[in-house]
Amino acid sequence: MHLATSDRYTLPLPAGHRFPIAKYGLIREQLLWQGIAAEADFYDPGFCSEEDILRVHSADYWHKVRDQQLSAAEVRRLGLPQSPELTRRSLSSSAGTLESAKRALREGIGLNLAGGTHHAFRDRGEGFCVLNDIAIAAAHLLQHGLARQVLIVDLDVHQGDGTASIFRDEPRVFTFSMHAGANYPLRKEQSDLDVALDLGTTDAEYLRTLGTTLPRLLAEVQPDFVFYLAGVDVLATDKLGKLALTAAGCRQRDEYVLGLCYQHHLPVAVSMGGGYSERLADIVDAHCNTFRVAYELWG
Repeated sequence: MHLATSDRYTLPLPAGHRFPIAKYGLIREQLLWQGIAAEADFYDPGFCSEEDILRVHSADYWHKVRDQQLSAAEVRRLGLPQSPELTRRSLSSSAGTLESAKRALREGIGLNLAGGTHHAFRDRGEGFCVLNDIAIAAAHLLQHGLARQVLIVDLDVHQGDGTASIFRDEPRVFTFSMHAGANYPLRKEQSDLDVALDLGTTDAEYLRTLGTTLPRLLAEVQPDFVFYLAGVDVLATDKLGKLALTAAGCRQRDEYVLGLCYQHHLPVAVSMGGGYSERLADIVDAHCNTFRVAYELWG
């Protein structure tokens, strides 16, 4: 099993910035320290090509990102200061999801220690998301005949609005988002299936809803490839999430989704998504549990 990661996944941010950029390096260290992964399991995915980017993003937007020409308003909407380092990070993170998808076709699962930037639209970035890594990877698979029908299972606490918008008119990609309803983004897009949860939803209700929804989707959509966005901002400790899952419930979620993919022999590419708990350790532990579950099933 292989995990995409890079030193480019982290970059300097202003002091006190609420995006926990340090988690990406810490997750790699903890996976090694806990013996979940070995050094040889990690690889650098390189950079996403412009050809892949332009399948899902407009040339005007991409060129502004590439050349650091975003306006002040666009930077505010993005929530991250523009810089060459941010562009390289976005290219590398998107490459990580694309390479994970390719490895999933060969090995059953591919893991990216970043990604899940589902608030990136065709023509703009929002909510810490510059390029939409899952959209880029899904479009690549379809373009090259590597998948016939893609299912995106987005379980970040926030709706995958950018992904829904990008694939609104693409029947070969089914977008499923299960998220906190009264939460960011205030203006939701329409996914192929949206499940908006009540604030404060706990483990039992969350897992019950997922358990009645995902098997039905597998039967109806008949995907031959799955992208799983495993955000850990569903935790009760999360500052931006507004749901109330425990760490055990979040792990059960991962066990259920990945277990279904394993059971149905569906290749699955995993991206991390968000996590904003007060304690960085809570974020890192929850993300590591996702990778631990993957190793237990496919390892």
